[in-house]
Amino acid sequence: MKDKKKIAAALAAVVNYIKTAEEDTSIYDALTNPVVAPPPRLWGISGRQTQMQLRNLMQLKALQRL
Repeated sequence: MKDKKKIAAALAAVVNYIKTAEEDTSIYDALTNPVVAPPPRLWGISGRQTQMQLRNLMQLKALQRL
């Protein structure tokens, strides 16, 4: 009976050790190989900038009438 408990405890310890070793390597891989952000979408930025400029011009025109 005691031998089975000892074997079960030893197996649990080995499994726990393997899990922590895998977690350590995954954290290390995440730190050493960072994810690169995709490049900015220039067409989208240009379109938004054009819309903002048009709104600004419309606001200036509306303020000049007052």
